[in-house]
Amino acid sequence: MSSNINLIDSFQEFKDFKNIDRPTVITVLEEVFRSMIRKRFGTDENVDVIVNPDNGDLEIWRTRVVMEDGFSEDDDLEIELAEARQYDPDLEVGDEYIEQITLESFGRRAILAARQTLVSKILELEKDEVFKKYKDREGELVIGEVYQIWKKEILVLDEDGNELILPKTEQIPADYFKKGDSIRAVVSKVDMMNNNPKIIISRTAPEFLQRLFELEVPEIFDGLITIKKIVREPGERAKVAVESYDDRIDPVGACVGMKGSRIHGIVRELRNENIDVINFTLNNSLYITRALSPARISSIKIDEENKTAAVYLKPDQVSLAIGRGGHNIKLAGKLTGYEIDVYRENDEVDEDVDIEEFADEIDGWIIDELKRVGLDTAKSVLALSEEELVRRTDLEEDTVHEIVRILQAEFE
Repeated sequence: MSSNINLIDSFQEFKDFKNIDRPTVITVLEEVFRSMIRKRFGTDENVDVIVNPDNGDLEIWRTRVVMEDGFSEDDDLEIELAEARQYDPDLEVGDEYIEQITLESFGRRAILAARQTLVSKILELEKDEVFKKYKDREGELVIGEVYQIWKKEILVLDEDGNELILPKTEQIPADYFKKGDSIRAVVSKVDMMNNNPKIIISRTAPEFLQRLFELEVPEIFDGLITIKKIVREPGERAKVAVESYDDRIDPVGACVGMKGSRIHGIVRELRNENIDVINFTLNNSLYITRALSPARISSIKIDEENKTAAVYLKPDQVSLAIGRGGHNIKLAGKLTGYEIDVYRENDEVDEDVDIEEFADEIDGWIIDELKRVGLDTAKSVLALSEEELVRRTDLEEDTVHEIVRILQAEFE
């Protein structure tokens, strides 16, 4: 039997180390064996543990000073002459007696205990390394494979087999995955829970859309175009403000690509989420106008102190400004930082009546709902059919019918 101990052969668990470099493993192995030595001999200060990082070989050498017979006070550090000469007849008092300690000499129980300690320490190191690795990658794009699907979350494995969690709340509403599917997301949050790293990934975070743009638009990746801000209603609509540092580059055109070639891939990844790319500007009036795209604004009044903006549009542009479900105006407000109110322009202002004038006949919450979708005058409401009013608002058919009756009476 070889006097050397090959740890890689002895401890099969460590043939394929994940996330841990070999020097770190060697350090752990050395510490485990030094602990065994201290338990057996009381000290390890006179023991050399030599580990070969290339093949995992381990040698343990113990040095003791040769003392006259009857004068040894510590058998862990000293050896009497008579005993020493049993191993080497040429030894004299004062010499150093060096012996090699074999793994077998520790006994089966000690070896099994060391094996268990190694397993435990390696697992702890792996968890720490995974935590550090992903903590440094928060906000970065990751690609994994769907491993298991539950009601409230999906378990995803990365290329190293590390577990990533995609909660239902971080999925785009139209997302549908099955086991084995490849999935892209950003690292959203990394925590340690019960000594286990918990890595949350997201497909709804603005950073996810930003990373997709960086992949598809070389000018963004190279820093020629910068993304100033992204706001999203996942699966519905997103607005992206971009700015170019090179006057020769049109940032919006570069992001969209020829015939939409660049943005189409992003839209598909986001389950057909509508993406508005706009030019960033410090001119707040112009910025709000662009943010309300695709609606065309007639005029705008800004209150800088209260961060509000009153926007006036042609009747046919109001619904565009508000957008389906109010997403367009809501995102425009988030993007610009202003609370935006939409008002309908009307050439027959003198003949129209502000919806607020009907407060004695129509409940206040109903008036607020009508104004929310841009219907702030009697004629703006009457210009739409009852079916359209029900579709745009959260009002019941009977309520809408009564509103129309009240407003029509005003003009009879």
